[in-house]
Amino acid sequence: MIGGVRDRLSQGVGSLLVVEGDSGFGKSTLMRRFAATESGGTCRIVLSRCMPTIGTGSRYAPVWDALTQLSKSPVEPPRRSRLARMLREGTAAAAPELLSVAVPGLGAAFTATRAAAAATVATGSIPGDSLLHADGLATRQLVDVVVQQARDGKPLLLMIDDIQLSDHGTLELLHLLLPRLRDEPLALVLGLGSYGRSASGGQAVHELLAEWERDYGTDSVLRHQVPALPAWAVRQLVTERLRGKAVPERFPDHVFDATAGHPVFVDQVLNLWHPGYGADVPLPEKLPAAIEDRFGRLDPHDRELLVVGATMGEFFCSHTVAEVTGMPQLQVQDRLHAIQRDHGLVTERRRSELPRWTRNLHIDWYDFEHRLLQRTIRRVQQREGARLLRHAGIADALGRLPRAAGSELPRELRVLIADQLRQAGPARAAECAVAHLDLARTAAVEELAFLQAEQHCRTAIDAVRLLPEGTEDHDRRLVEAVELLLSLTEVRWQGGHTDHARPEIDTLAAEAEQAARRLGDRLLIARTTLLRGKTLLAVDGLAPSLAKLEEAVQRARECGDEGITALYVAMVEYGRQLPKRDLKAGLAVLVDAERLYGSAPQLSETGNPVLQHARNLNEMQIGVNLFDAGRFDEARVRLERCVARLDGETPQVELPIALNYLAQLHVAMGAEDKAREALSRALQFEESRGGASGWHAYNSALLALITSRDRTRAREAVALAEEAWQETTCTWLVNLVPIVRNLYVEVLLETGHDPDLAARLARDSLVETERTGMDRSRIAAYCLRSRLRSHAGDIDDAAADARMALSVLEERGDMPALRTEEVLHDAARALHAAGAPHEAQTLWDRARTEIHRKADSMAAPDDRARFLNGVPLNRTLLTHDVPPGHGGAGTVPGQRESRPRA
Repeated sequence: MIGGVRDRLSQGVGSLLVVEGDSGFGKSTLMRRFAATESGGTCRIVLSRCMPTIGTGSRYAPVWDALTQLSKSPVEPPRRSRLARMLREGTAAAAPELLSVAVPGLGAAFTATRAAAAATVATGSIPGDSLLHADGLATRQLVDVVVQQARDGKPLLLMIDDIQLSDHGTLELLHLLLPRLRDEPLALVLGLGSYGRSASGGQAVHELLAEWERDYGTDSVLRHQVPALPAWAVRQLVTERLRGKAVPERFPDHVFDATAGHPVFVDQVLNLWHPGYGADVPLPEKLPAAIEDRFGRLDPHDRELLVVGATMGEFFCSHTVAEVTGMPQLQVQDRLHAIQRDHGLVTERRRSELPRWTRNLHIDWYDFEHRLLQRTIRRVQQREGARLLRHAGIADALGRLPRAAGSELPRELRVLIADQLRQAGPARAAECAVAHLDLARTAAVEELAFLQAEQHCRTAIDAVRLLPEGTEDHDRRLVEAVELLLSLTEVRWQGGHTDHARPEIDTLAAEAEQAARRLGDRLLIARTTLLRGKTLLAVDGLAPSLAKLEEAVQRARECGDEGITALYVAMVEYGRQLPKRDLKAGLAVLVDAERLYGSAPQLSETGNPVLQHARNLNEMQIGVNLFDAGRFDEARVRLERCVARLDGETPQVELPIALNYLAQLHVAMGAEDKAREALSRALQFEESRGGASGWHAYNSALLALITSRDRTRAREAVALAEEAWQETTCTWLVNLVPIVRNLYVEVLLETGHDPDLAARLARDSLVETERTGMDRSRIAAYCLRSRLRSHAGDIDDAAADARMALSVLEERGDMPALRTEEVLHDAARALHAAGAPHEAQTLWDRARTEIHRKADSMAAPDDRARFLNGVPLNRTLLTHDVPPGHGGAGTVPGQRESRPRA
């Protein structure tokens, strides 16, 4: 099978082969032998392997290993030669640093994102969507580096074993690399252990494989299950292994019957057999028994060495074993060499074969023959209490490994130590939490590996839960881990809950808030109160969130000068959410926050990512709320200034939001060409970063609505709106879900497409906004359903929905992005059709007054004329006493809530 992939690659056809097999079935041996014997032909063959513990924490580890092997080429472009030199020399650089060397222009982006990541680690005040774009950027650039390596010589066959142990970055890279195989001189062979579903990333790998098969077909994505050995192969193996010995004739058949052809089982049985046993030798019925029998032949001191080694993992070093057992290291090495010579079981790896992160470590390296051997020794040969003690001893010993003077512990070794502390149980839980928190910070700031940082945070939280509640270790570590975890994951928060369980995000935020109160740390109390306010918005809706956010502002004020930054961030977040309930009050809070920013010396640090992020959000929020209040000129000045400043900043994470707000203003002013231009720019910006985004979905939906006004592009508009809704369901940001859903409904209305779907979506918005308190989207949904029912001839129900929309509007007043004149116009139409012409006329008069009020906010005559005559609804209302037909451009085309994160 592997040879077939190579042959097709030689003919210019790239493909993917997944070789699956149980541990010991020979999958890894097969790949290793193929790479060793077939290199140098028509293709270059490179084999790397994901490693347990390290493989799941080291970003792109098998890819960097493959590039290290390829870096030995003497002919490289200047930048690539620098990368090759760093890889050959084993430079302990993070992925962004290496990529900055390989790819021009990346350095500035990574530097800015690292600063933002450092701020998140320090304050918890920057959300994950300010960071995750760098995650995708690094992956896409590394894909390009791999492809370029494939182009630079003979076709490249890249083989990666034990992919179930891979880090998330490598899986994402493979996902992006796969569609390029058809056009590039590159093919992939991945080794997958059949036990992979139980590995940390195993389930993700199986789900990804299913997606690949579905998207690319079984011609491009091949899977091969390594089978058990047939009877003839077992007979041949017995003959070769026991050549020259008196082997009874029936013995090979007995071996096959006992082992069912399992390669490792056959190997263990043949290791047990010696002359004189005969054909009736008692064979263990299970593989672990065979391993135990073989292990039992060792000297007790040798068994202890291997138990310690197996407790450490699939590989170990003599220094660590010596430290834990108390034996001199030379004696340990001698015994290990004798074990390898006389019994097998372990193999010492040559120094030249050690991974590059060991470059500054003065160690040797021993591998067990296979994973089942190591696992059986670890599980069977010690009691739980002894295992916990050994894990603790190994963690301490790893920290004392001899290394080059002045060198720090490599991150991979820190991962191993942290994992040993985790497995040491409650006695080392505090140190485990600290170790994994440090790794989370390193992963986020140095590697920009935010999903790995998230995993370390979760492990730290699990460790903290083993500590007594109320202790300093428990409470402070819990706050640190939760604050970082929720900041990193905020872009993926999911709201809603059942009576049985609250979502994890709010449970964690509540625990952190209580822990901060027990610590009595006023600044931590302010920050965790703000965090809780944000999780409540996602989980329970607007009302409880606003109460908690207002409390966060007060808590930050109580901190005095040391809490100025926390106060500013809290005011911005509170001011962005309050307009959903009270537009005027929310705008006042935002203006107060702006005054604080301009007057407090503590906020003058222009390079501070926390302040930069909050300032950008505050300014664009003021701009869009001025638009909501009908102050168009002031809004345009604010938003255009914000966009211009973002153009000169890095990494510009807020740009798609500012462009969205500016596009809504352009639509309201009748400048749809400018709106389309702003939205297209926002979409292009996010598509260059990759990945699903709630704001990309929102901008797509708004562009779909504008497109739907052109009857010749109705099909295009519906398709774009449908894609936007699908992207929204993937990201599910609580504020944006009803907005995009309502825009989808309006596109369906404008184009006359699938009214039943439109009715279901409008109903879903009403149900959801009843729970979340997003009244602006609730009003819009009532208006949309009223129009749907009018089209269907259901006049009375349409009028009822119109009255519900008016009722909420009268209670709340002007709402964000809800054009009051449009709600009044839609309600008037429904009530006029239902036999209430006088009430309808009153609503139309109010709508005209609203239009003139907004026109008065524009100083330029051209702007006023375009607003009054170029916006279809305005033109209709101002030229007819009773608007005939539909009379306008739809219900609330600029639907929007404030941005859901700070």
